[in-house]
Amino acid sequence: FKRYQVKFRRRREGKTDYRQRKRLCCQAKNKYQSPKYRLVVRFTNKQVICQIAYSLIDGDRILTSASSNELPRYGLSVGLKNYAAAYCTGLLCARRLLQKVGLDDVYEGNDEVDGNVVSTTIGKTTYYVDEVDEDKRPFRALLDVGVKTTSTGCRIFGALKGAADGGLDIPHSEKRFPGYDRDSKEYDADMHRERIFGGHVGEYMEYLEEEDNTKYQQQFASYLEEDIEADGLEELYESVHEKIREDPSASEKKAFSPDKSFKRTAKLTLEERKARVQAKKDAKNAELEAEDDE
Repeated sequence: FKRYQVKFRRRREGKTDYRQRKRLCCQAKNKYQSPKYRLVVRFTNKQVICQIAYSLIDGDRILTSASSNELPRYGLSVGLKNYAAAYCTGLLCARRLLQKVGLDDVYEGNDEVDGNVVSTTIGKTTYYVDEVDEDKRPFRALLDVGVKTTSTGCRIFGALKGAADGGLDIPHSEKRFPGYDRDSKEYDADMHRERIFGGHVGEYMEYLEEEDNTKYQQQFASYLEEDIEADGLEELYESVHEKIREDPSASEKKAFSPDKSFKRTAKLTLEERKARVQAKKDAKNAELEAEDDE
């Protein structure tokens, strides 16, 4: 008998914060099994992934998902993991979900990106959308950051802002957006807007081109291949936002055809293996006899 209790496997692996997950998933019992929806944002080494998920007793279910690997469809093929790409991915996820549930015409979101937090209060409830329809309330989702540190200016909040501007009702404030100063408690929305349109990337491109052109050629090689310059980043991201709003639907899956040309070599039988060994022995013996004759 031991009093030590082993923690959950995903806690031991450092993958799940169960204190956070319980509060994101547990619903009031008088809501009759209505799920709490979560906007799940995750960053890998190469992409941003946004999903709308809800939990059941046997696991999570995904309503819709979007990845920054889909952005080349909309004209963005470089920088698929920065703040601006996270915003685009959040916007794509939101528009795709609203199209799926039939709310895309009712809640069009914020077309003019200005970096400000949009909210509407009706009674005692605050909705984070421009206007609330009388018949259909907005789709509410809660941000799920996983085990990521929620520091001010984190890219996760770029995906949050994109989903909020896409028409989802996600409770948030400006306190973790880029441009918020904790000491003075002031928020610079223009700085956040600049970050959404890749202004910080453009500034670094210009700085590196002047200071160290060799490093610039190396670090922004993919940008140079696509003829993307620092001055044209804002126009590029504006066009990507427009194309996402025009057609947020997922691309058709391509049929997978495996390569059947490869064939595994057949395993040798016992007799073949013995014959192979004997042939090696004979060859070695013949070689030694030849050396003795010399």
